[in-house]
Amino acid sequence: MSFPVGPIERIESRALVLSGDDIDTDRIIPARFLKSVTFEGLGEQVFADDRLELKGAHPFDRPEHAGARILVANRNFGCGSSREHAPQALMRWGIRAIVAESYAEIFFGNCLALGIPCFTSPHGQVLSLQAAITADPAQRFALDVRAGRIQAIGGDGETAASWDLALAGGARQMLLSGQWDATSQLLAHDVELRATAARLPYLNGFAAA
Repeated sequence: MSFPVGPIERIESRALVLSGDDIDTDRIIPARFLKSVTFEGLGEQVFADDRLELKGAHPFDRPEHAGARILVANRNFGCGSSREHAPQALMRWGIRAIVAESYAEIFFGNCLALGIPCFTSPHGQVLSLQAAITADPAQRFALDVRAGRIQAIGGDGETAASWDLALAGGARQMLLSGQWDATSQLLAHDVELRATAARLPYLNGFAAA
């Protein structure tokens, strides 16, 4: 599975609904999985306890949601602890964008650091979008980061319906420019970094008097 990299302008895929307010990071990835040395395998354990309880009926287990990349939630999504494992687990399951009424601030920042846009929309708009997804789980949606809009795509490729979304200007610019991707930024400036390192005495045989 490929992870987000570089500028992010558009996410197109099926979507899935996760209904309910105050879905916290403890539910997204239970504490027992935080013992992992790496984030590998966390995607399989996302919502582990909820999925076990629902015995295959959880949205992340439903076959019609396989391959969905857009998650639509409700109010205060990602609240609770600040664990970065939560967005890591969502990303490794396959989520590439989230639409919700609101987010916990730290969760929002952790998602941005992974290149996962977290858009907001008013209560009524979110319910309308969730209803459209539930009515036709096979429906594809296109999320335009620059325009701040998610559109349902009809069978003829035309827009069937659309919903306006909000995202802070700074976060939007980071996604569109690729500045969220610190690793790629470093790799892209390898020559400059090496030149700077060569000028630093403590990296080039400098000996204290």
